[in-house]
Amino acid sequence: MHHLLPVLVAVPLLGATVLVACGQRLPRVVAETLGCAFAAGTAGLAIVLLLNASPPLTEWVGGWTPVGGESVGIVLVGVGPGLGMAAVASLLTVAALAYSWHYFDDAPRRHAGSFPALMLLFQGGMCGFAIAGDLFDAFVFFELMSVVAYALTGHRVEEAKAVQGALSFGVLNSLGAYAVLMGIGLLYARTGELTLVKIGQGLDRHGGPDALTLTAFALVLTGLLVKAAAVPFHFWLPDAHAVAPTPVCMLLSGVMVELGAYGVWRIYRTVFSGLAVIPASDLERALVVLSVLTAVVGAVMCWYQRHVKRLLAYSTVAHMGLFLIGIGSLSPEADDGVALYILGHAGVKTALFACTGVLLDRYGSVDEHALHGRARRLRGVAVLYVVSTLSLAGLPPFGIGLGKAVLEESVGGPLTVLFVAVSAVTAGAVLRVATRVFFGLGTQPGDGSSYETTGIREEPETRHRLSRVPDTMTAVPAVLLVASLAVGAVPGFAAAVGHAMSGGAAPSLHWTRGRLLLGLTSTLLALGLATLAVTRSKPLGEPSWMAPLRRLQSGHIGDYVAWMLVGTTLLAARALPGILNG
Repeated sequence: MHHLLPVLVAVPLLGATVLVACGQRLPRVVAETLGCAFAAGTAGLAIVLLLNASPPLTEWVGGWTPVGGESVGIVLVGVGPGLGMAAVASLLTVAALAYSWHYFDDAPRRHAGSFPALMLLFQGGMCGFAIAGDLFDAFVFFELMSVVAYALTGHRVEEAKAVQGALSFGVLNSLGAYAVLMGIGLLYARTGELTLVKIGQGLDRHGGPDALTLTAFALVLTGLLVKAAAVPFHFWLPDAHAVAPTPVCMLLSGVMVELGAYGVWRIYRTVFSGLAVIPASDLERALVVLSVLTAVVGAVMCWYQRHVKRLLAYSTVAHMGLFLIGIGSLSPEADDGVALYILGHAGVKTALFACTGVLLDRYGSVDEHALHGRARRLRGVAVLYVVSTLSLAGLPPFGIGLGKAVLEESVGGPLTVLFVAVSAVTAGAVLRVATRVFFGLGTQPGDGSSYETTGIREEPETRHRLSRVPDTMTAVPAVLLVASLAVGAVPGFAAAVGHAMSGGAAPSLHWTRGRLLLGLTSTLLALGLATLAVTRSKPLGEPSWMAPLRRLQSGHIGDYVAWMLVGTTLLAARALPGILNG
């Protein structure tokens, strides 16, 4: 089976090549069918490899195997977590392509294959990063994914705001890439190796941390946290979501930022986990502080948004903070919880963006205030939106609820309260949108000014505003919700995820009375917050202390770069005091 690992990357890249070469001559329906076929074939292959990943699969591309312990070739590694991420990325690519069937009808016929080709390149980059066994090629695949994401974000190039959002996305993530590349160079200078396992062994032989190794770690960690949209590296994500086409938003929040978190987990565990290199207590302290800040800022900003796509983007930032808390706790139980949490979140958040895209294409707006009561006729979409929101809060037996509950038990103490509060606030904000937009509850909100775009008078992403919602636009979020439910409800599925993560049995990954109580608590709190927001005679106003926080999302690239440098400095000073003393 290990010989099939390169095929996992080659299939979507081949599909993209075919679509680019033949796109001028193919009818749109044929181009989109080919895109879906290549994406689905890759997803099927990823699942087959995942089911056969014990023992782990290893493939040296082109037969360039190590000689005398030294290697110069490209190695791909098929283990449970990596192949699981590749499978999730591929399945969500299929969902996004199916959702966008005949989506960009205003594109010239000669470019019929451009959008599915870019989506396949995106898929290939995600799969390559998930299974890359050496640090440099992981960087190459991540940058392939990122470059394609910039192009997809600015797909509507005729709109200035789309170009601005893509530029902000590109500049910030490119700086993160430079940080990773410098870190890779320092690690290669120290060990003479690029293979992840060999780098870890070389650092262990070196005998202890020094300024060069610690600096390399800080640089690599910075680049990955930019991809993961952790505070204060997160500014690109809301700006990108506000302008990116809906299918692209589905992948950005559903899997791309999660791959950044996966990169943090994998590179620390494989390269830096030796106590002689990076003390676990230092990393745990740094990641937990950063994660708490990310979760709190994301939740607060989410609550005070009226632009629905920005609101969902900040919800992703908040939940990313919770993922990183689990990764930072450095325990097998937390790893299992994060894996379940990410699986459930991928389905639910993708479904929410799909439903929001329906609002945009039907009413030409994603503004909570302007849409008040206008979507009453969309009963099916309303049901999907509400169920997705309750799942986001942690409602049992959805996968998010089980993964979050496992994490809450693992971290314990005040962090459990944080998990419940952040889940309740983010889900309460989304549920507030649902009750106002689909049911017309509460008083008509005013048109108060905002530092961000409001989402009023947006251009639909179809040729004309939809008079009827296509079946694909409702079937895709429905299937994603069923998949998210299966993660937490199907007997044995959670245990299989735990086995894939650790290679051993995971008997504790099931619903217990305490976990049910945690999920119900956050769900009831979300319902309470949404009820409070829509039943007050006067809408909840924005407190004065929000103004400085809101101004940070200025839209100016220079501001974002400055905050990125501040974050890198604080991260290094907090986590790696050896740099300052080296």
